[in-house]
This record gives sequence, C-alpha cells and structure tokens, in this order.
Amino acid sequence: MSPKSASVRNHCLAPARANVAIDAPLDPTMYVRLFPELPSFRANEQFLRALGRAGGICDCTDTDDAPDSLSEAAAGWPIFGQFVAHDITADRSTLQSHTNTEKLRNARSPQLNLECLYGDGPTGHPFLYQRDDPAKFLLGVEEADLQRNGEETAIIGDPRNDSHMLISQLHLAMLKAHNSFVDEARRARVADDHLFDEAARQLRWHYQWIVLNEFLPALVGPTLADQVLQEGPQWFHSGHRGGIPLEFADAAYRYGHSQIRHRYRLNLQTNPLPLFPDLLGFRSVPRQHAVNWKLLFDAPGVTSAQRAKKIDGTLVRPLIELPEAVTGECEIEDYHSLAVRDLQRGQGVGLPSGEAVARHLGIIPLTPEQVGIASTGWAGETPLWYYILREADVCTGGHRLGPVGGRIVSEVLVGLVDKDETSFRRSHQEWRPRKTLSDLLAS
Repeated sequence: MSPKSASVRNHCLAPARANVAIDAPLDPTMYVRLFPELPSFRANEQFLRALGRAGGICDCTDTDDAPDSLSEAAAGWPIFGQFVAHDITADRSTLQSHTNTEKLRNARSPQLNLECLYGDGPTGHPFLYQRDDPAKFLLGVEEADLQRNGEETAIIGDPRNDSHMLISQLHLAMLKAHNSFVDEARRARVADDHLFDEAARQLRWHYQWIVLNEFLPALVGPTLADQVLQEGPQWFHSGHRGGIPLEFADAAYRYGHSQIRHRYRLNLQTNPLPLFPDLLGFRSVPRQHAVNWKLLFDAPGVTSAQRAKKIDGTLVRPLIELPEAVTGECEIEDYHSLAVRDLQRGQGVGLPSGEAVARHLGIIPLTPEQVGIASTGWAGETPLWYYILREADVCTGGHRLGPVGGRIVSEVLVGLVDKDETSFRRSHQEWRPRKTLSDLLAS
C-alpha cells in the first residue's frame, strides 16, 4: 500500500467497508487554500513516520486518563466536533453521483445544515422517515441504536456517523431532537404540511447556535470566538465561494485526534472502554453500551462529565495502533498510526508549515524547543497539523487551540454559517435558542 492510498481521507476513522470512503479523491470544487501564497511544507517520508509511528513523538506513552493529562473540555466535545466535520463534508460524497454538477454545487456547497441527518428529506430519502408520520425520523428498534438492515448497517444520511458507537448515538440523539421539535410544532398547531420544515429549521438553528456559542468558545476561548463572531472572518472571505480550506480540513480541525481519551465510561453500569476496538461501529449497539450523555457533556453550570485529553501533540495508543478493521490491510506497520496518516495527508495536499502560517498571521512562531521535534533529527519547520497541536499545549496548557489553530477554526465555522442564507445569523426574524446541547441530547 502506498503512502497516498494509506492516508485517511475523512475525520471519522471509518472502517474499510462498502460505501465508506477511507481515501476519497480530493474534489477541487469543494476545497480551497486559505493561504495560497504560502509555500508547501516538504519533508521526507522517514521524518513523518518517525514523528507519528508507535514509539514516536506523537505516541502518548501513558496508559491511563490521569488528571494531569486531561483538559478543561468535556469529553464529548471532540465527538461533537467529529459530527460537525461530517456535516460540513456531507456534500462531497454526493457531488460525484449527480450529472448536473453545477446545479448540485450551488445547492450543496459545504454548510452547517445537518444534511448528514436529513439527506434529501422525506421525499428524496423516505427510508429515513416514518411511513405514517413522514415529518419524523424512523428510529431503531433498540432505544440506544439507529435503524439497521439485516447486516447491521445503519440506515442513516451519512454512513460515517456509524464509525464508532459514540458518534452513532450522538447521531441518534439528534434524530430524537428533531422528532421532539415535530411534537412541539404539533402542539403549536403548525399545519401538517409544514411540520417537517418547521422542526428542521428549529433543529438546524439550535445546532448552528450551539456550534458558535457553546462548542467554539470551549475550543478556542471566548475572546477569539467573540471577536470573529462580532467582526467576521478576516481570511476566509467571499472569494472562497464556500469551499472548505485545506488548512482547516487537513490540519487545524484534526485537533480532535489529540483529544481522544484512553477510555470512556458510557454509563454508570459498565467499566470504561477504549474507543477502538471496543466501541468500533458498523454493528448493533448493545444495551450495555448505551451512552449517558451526562458523563460526556456538562449541563449548564455543572462540570461533572469526563474530560477530554489535552491537545498536546500526542495521540493515545488505540489511535497510534488502529485495528485492521479501521485501516484495512497495511503492508507497512506505521500506516496503522492515525498520526502518520494525518502528517502524510497534510503534506500530500501541500499545506504550508505551521511557522509560515504564524508569520503570515502576524503571530510570533513557536521556537524549535517549544515544538520539540529535534530528537527526530529534523532541523526544518513543522507540519501544520503537528504545529497546531503543540501550539495548543504551549499557549493554553492543552485546554484549547492556540492563536493559529484557533483563528483557522473560528473563521471557517463562523464563515460557513454566515455564508448560509438560511442560517439563524442571516434571518430577519427575531429568534432565540430554547435549548442547549445538553437539552437536545435529553430530548
């Protein structure tokens, strides 16, 4: 297997199964460069593998979720971040299956619009909805699981949201939240032919509000989040036509790989389990793996949930040694490492170095000592993905993204919502959210 074919294309760590893209081709109509004037970072293959392989600098040598290895963020936020990534990129896989590419490109530019849930709606994807009440999603037979076919494949709008049992249950919780909004609309005497649209609008606007007002401040800090919300993006502008910057997709927004814990406690009845292989998806969710969301997300004013791992440049061993069910067969052992794959992907799409981006943004770059890769024998600059992880550790103690990573993520998330003419920020009607994320998860 070549380095290119070994690279993970998406953010979901999806097992190599039919209909799930492990190394989807780069679609030039969906991706842009945020800093096209900057030169690409180049390093030899041996350096990237030395940095990311088992026993390398990216390998977290701890085996437990010790308090000093954990961040201030609740453990569920990187899972929610993965859900957001799938939502933003849900349009990419459908683009190639339609002949009217220009029409589809205009209708399905990357947005935070929950297309990963809704697909083409009750008319276009009726198998996602109830026959006798098509305003509502069809749920699984088991309370903690999605609807599945006879081979245990989830019947959902985006198959990547079944890649592990935490994200599949988050997807399920969002389906239930939509159905709850349908019930609310009925109580408000909304006409039957408007029930679906009203419930979908409420869930989308709540979701967009949560992304910008709960998720983003926790990830980049309230000061930067507020600044970008108030002033708008400075670098991600209209000339990008809604495309997804590669600096975001293949570097900054892969921060969450460093936030994955060694183990997750799903409920009060079971022992903590690693994400892989114990919670591997594309199979039915057993009842003992039902998630109690209070253990993963804090309720307002409460910090009782488990915490995410710090963003520090290291990944836990289950991600450094991904099982073959995730990677497929690898002739070279190093390609089982998600860190190696992230590093190769960044170089493969020609991302600039972290230091180059920092200088371009007017930020003093990290020193070589702060980056800490000299032990590999490398004396050059730093891959953008790894730089952003180290910047988070140096600048915030690993609790949130630093100035380079935070700026890229903030601008793209705010920019995508602002480019959506149907978003809550573009609406002329007065609207206020009635539910937080913890409220939606309890629907």
